[in-house]
Amino acid sequence: MSQYEIAVTRYFEAWNAVDAESRAKAVALAWSENGTYTDPLADVRGHEQVAAVIGAAREQFAGFAFRWDGVVDGHHDTARFSWELVSAADGSAPVAGFDVITLAEDGRIRSVLGFLDRVPATA
Repeated sequence: MSQYEIAVTRYFEAWNAVDAESRAKAVALAWSENGTYTDPLADVRGHEQVAAVIGAAREQFAGFAFRWDGVVDGHHDTARFSWELVSAADGSAPVAGFDVITLAEDGRIRSVLGFLDRVPATA
């Protein structure tokens, strides 16, 4: 597994952690101490804030899991990958996007830039 695939695997372990304690541990393993996460809905720094954003998404989409879709494409300290948010009940994926990560020297994520390609329609 490449350094990029290892980082993305850890990233999804954090996003799919079901409780606060396992989420905190997974975020610490995946992100550097002052790592950032930025998408259209959030702009946070540090383990506690990243874990809080993930926790809020898990609450909003209970019964769903994040999975990466396709391959991880990386060079130097940067990688990109696509993902989907998939329902355990019916396999639907109402949310999808792609992220660009930058790695720190220790292989953990220094920054994430997230983009949403598909989101549920709002009333």
